[in-house]
Amino acid sequence: MEKVDPEALADVAYGLFEVMLNAGLRAMGPYLFELVEGDIDFEAPFLQIFEKFCSEYPQLGEALIFRFGSAGAIYHAILAGEGVIPSRTTRMYWIVQDAPDVKPDAIEDELAGKWLIFLPPERVDEAWTLIRNATCRKELGISAKVSTAKPNPDSRDSMKVIYVYTPDWQDEQEVMRIRERLRELGFTDRIGYKRNIETYKGEYSQKGKRVTFYSA
Repeated sequence: MEKVDPEALADVAYGLFEVMLNAGLRAMGPYLFELVEGDIDFEAPFLQIFEKFCSEYPQLGEALIFRFGSAGAIYHAILAGEGVIPSRTTRMYWIVQDAPDVKPDAIEDELAGKWLIFLPPERVDEAWTLIRNATCRKELGISAKVSTAKPNPDSRDSMKVIYVYTPDWQDEQEVMRIRERLRELGFTDRIGYKRNIETYKGEYSQKGKRVTFYSA
């Protein structure tokens, strides 16, 4: 059996733990980002969710302890912005925010698509806050995600990107409604919309090929 790289396993473990943490905290009330940005103590529920994670995924729990040293260290890293603020997140390539009552895998549907907003690193935190909050208020699409400060081998430059997902690329009225709301939030430059269909065909990976279904 091939030996698992503990660093790579820790990255996977942290991403999965953040999913469980977000879901667990949301079931109790506020979003994780609301607790962090509001400087609210949530260590007790954090530890409860961490213990559950370690119980259900012992190998992944061990990987997290290997990386951070303790559950407390993970908690304080999150308080400092890990997994919440793009420029302060170095353990995950993406931060994801689903809209309320949306299934976590909704963005994987073949009918789904996304508006792409490219930004320099110094602008991404403020932009993400606007889009994340609007997503939580159900003003945009089914989900949004943002690239973080973790170096991504797939990135061709230093620009960051925010995806704003819609459930059905065929629903042009809804797609354009979301585009208009993005303009109202301050994203007035022309941006492109790409469908999951092309992503799954691997067409985005072809260097120099542009696959933009809508542009507005």
